[in-house]
Amino acid sequence: MEQLPDVRRLLEKDEVLKKLAETKKEHLSRALKDCGNQVPCYTAPMKFTPEEIQLVSERLSTLYAPTNELGTLVGQHLIPSGTYILHAKALPAEELLIKAWEQDANAVNHILEVYAEGKKPNYPAIDSIAFKVHSKSFSTLVWDVTEMVRQEEKGALFFRPSLAFALRILEVNDRSEAADYEPMETTVNGAAFSKARKVDWKTYTYSLILIPGAGPSNPDEALSPGGKLRCRVGALRYFDGVAPFIVVSGGRVHPYKTKYSEAYEMKKYLINELKVPEHAIIMDPHARHTTTNLRNCVRLLYRAGMPVDKPCLVSTMRQQSYYITRDLFEQRCLKEIGHIPYRLGNRLSDTDFEFYPVLDALQIDNDEPLDP
Repeated sequence: MEQLPDVRRLLEKDEVLKKLAETKKEHLSRALKDCGNQVPCYTAPMKFTPEEIQLVSERLSTLYAPTNELGTLVGQHLIPSGTYILHAKALPAEELLIKAWEQDANAVNHILEVYAEGKKPNYPAIDSIAFKVHSKSFSTLVWDVTEMVRQEEKGALFFRPSLAFALRILEVNDRSEAADYEPMETTVNGAAFSKARKVDWKTYTYSLILIPGAGPSNPDEALSPGGKLRCRVGALRYFDGVAPFIVVSGGRVHPYKTKYSEAYEMKKYLINELKVPEHAIIMDPHARHTTTNLRNCVRLLYRAGMPVDKPCLVSTMRQQSYYITRDLFEQRCLKEIGHIPYRLGNRLSDTDFEFYPVLDALQIDNDEPLDP
């Protein structure tokens, strides 16, 4: 909506949507004068109310036509991205647009609830707010965020003031994990993505070898002992020639607010200690738990143009290997990310098993802002 000029102009001209943007911006100015030390006074009106969400849904439905700008947005961008693939399977284009808006409006609300109001996230031990929400210093910080957004947001797009407020709240919490190393296809994964376009896939049993991350318990430790061992078993399979790529998966997760990225540290270890070439390593620095180790791996496979009907290999240590292949892990995937992003294949050993990618993995996760 923001990046396509024709769509942006259509939405900015709509009087109802323009009024919503003005209402949010008016709140910013009013809050600076009236809210004092009361953090909810700043944040609550920046969230989208159920009535506002419904209002926008009705306007999008009215404005939508298969042949106009919103039709182009859905047909040429939203659906091909796969980002709403679970909804696209069941909904016509107009309803898909509305569902995407409603989901993402609630995602903005969720960010403000967790990182400004102190609501517990899905994983409190690693993803909680960085501040004491009732402290005077935090209310002062929220005042400053409000003033910054007031100065920066001059446009008429209906969602911009709230989105900008949520992004600034993430920024002051030092929670930029979702953007780590981006754009990866031209930076840390550039060499591997270039190589993927030239691979003769018939010569390999597997598309890739996934090594799930293992965070250390010591904040001064870059890579855990378990992470090193997982790298070693994955490197063995790579040098056996079963796949042209290794995916290392794990973000800045353990311990709380660690500065070390599991994927980045594993990549360094594979290159420097195990002599795996950089063009054979793909980083997923965003996964925050084992379910998204697999999900994000499927996303990278798809984005790199690898075959989606070919099996992949998970190489890790025994305990985690058997944990992932239990029925309870599938149930965890359904509960936490809403789908199962893989189909199990054969178990090859205590440390290795096959899986097949499932493209439901492309679906964005609206209540996990650090790994959406």
